[in-house]
Amino acid sequence: MGTATLDLSLVIPVKDERRSIAPLAREIDAAFADSRRRWEVIWVDDGSTDGTFAELKALRDRDARHRYISFRRNAGQAAALLAGFRAARGDLVGMMDGDGQNDPADLPRLLEALPRSGAEMVNGYRRVRRDSALRRFASRVANGVRGRFLGDGIRDVGCSLRVMRRDCLAELPAVHGMHRFLPALASMRGFRTVQIPVNHRPRRHGRTKYGIGNRLWVGIADMLWVKWYQLRHVRPLIGDRSD
Repeated sequence: MGTATLDLSLVIPVKDERRSIAPLAREIDAAFADSRRRWEVIWVDDGSTDGTFAELKALRDRDARHRYISFRRNAGQAAALLAGFRAARGDLVGMMDGDGQNDPADLPRLLEALPRSGAEMVNGYRRVRRDSALRRFASRVANGVRGRFLGDGIRDVGCSLRVMRRDCLAELPAVHGMHRFLPALASMRGFRTVQIPVNHRPRRHGRTKYGIGNRLWVGIADMLWVKWYQLRHVRPLIGDRSD
């Protein structure tokens, strides 16, 4: 990761989200308008073909706090997030989706909850889902199964809105699906996560990249991998022993 010189780096992966970028950037600016925090946004263009790159370049030219990374071809959300994490210059690192369904107005609340709770990660959970009934049902089932299987206590793994200390991101495994298990991966290294309710909004532009058909079996495989990693992970216990 980059050297920490800012208070917060917010990483946002985007794929064909040209129409969402400018409105979302304005909302992020407004969320921190009264804040003394030094912040940046790292937009990661994951091989878009709809003009997203041009939109990000124009945004950066208007406001240098909005940086971007652009992939020549689609590499997946985990790769986009890892690239953003490695470029981050903040003591704290946040993440959110680029489709506008996460509400930037929730970010100050997550940032306030971090020192108040004493945890290293604050994870949002969507209080009211603005998705179809089928997606809400599938999410409840998936969260229930996953929670019992991994035992990390996360009630809404599909919520991408979270803030964490940069130490939580050190030595992350570079594997697809990593981003859906960040709290579990952090807990293996002794970091604690707290959860707070956040807003969830209907998608205004574009279309979702994920559905039950392209997530079910991949999600099961990812969960099995994380369980294997939990069982095989070595956590050194270093300290002095005195007689």
